[in-house]
Amino acid sequence: MAKKPQEKEVPLVESKFSFKAFSNFINSNFSLIILLVMGFVLGFLSGSLWTENRILKNGGTGTAAVDDKGAAAAAQKKLEGVAVFDPKTDHFRGNKDAKVVLIEYSDFECPFCNKFHPTMVDLMKKYSDKLVWVYRHYPLSFHPNAQPLAEASECVSKYASDDAFWKFGDSVYEKMADGSILGTDPANKKVSEDMILSLATAAGADKSKVKACIDSKEMTQKVKDSQASGTKAGVTGTPGTIIMSKKGGVELIPGALPLEQVETMLEKHL
Repeated sequence: MAKKPQEKEVPLVESKFSFKAFSNFINSNFSLIILLVMGFVLGFLSGSLWTENRILKNGGTGTAAVDDKGAAAAAQKKLEGVAVFDPKTDHFRGNKDAKVVLIEYSDFECPFCNKFHPTMVDLMKKYSDKLVWVYRHYPLSFHPNAQPLAEASECVSKYASDDAFWKFGDSVYEKMADGSILGTDPANKKVSEDMILSLATAAGADKSKVKACIDSKEMTQKVKDSQASGTKAGVTGTPGTIIMSKKGGVELIPGALPLEQVETMLEKHL
């Protein structure tokens, strides 16, 4: 049977010699090694200071600041893609030739829209010659009355006038605020057709024509198209109001801000 070859042993003198050589190298080059280490440390610190300086210039964050700026730029680009105001097709109040357009994407059942509606009314009273208020539909899926009310408002507009559209809308918000739009049953969560037709008639529309329009679903797609244009512009909730000025400025009013804050935002656009 063949024997396993024995492993060659490394002479102890070699190990001692290697360690001694290494020690000699360290001793003879100590100054050079210290300089190299100091250079490395200084380089590291310089790089850290440069990075910190860049972070501070970016607003106190590193990559996050770059990402935030990128997200903000993308959101701004979306806003600039909003469908421009067209007095022939849009529902509007105010001076159609105004320097500033407020395009509101709203939901008749949204409590925040209800809160914001009086703010918009007050703005138009104060800046009627400087602003035009455009109302577009953005019915949220979890508001069961939003889509039917939006369609009814379009029927009122078609079979009466744009003034009737606004009267209908004002009445809806007013009755949503006090809860009377839902009738006498507090458990009822649906606005009845009788209530809708009553509001339509009070706004100046023909009851039978509005009912036929509602039943035919004639305005369903128009409301959906309105919402799609808002989504395309970056609107994700209601109210979503976009400021557009002839100076070229575009800005989103984020939600139901109070009058004073909206006025502050408007100052740079007027």
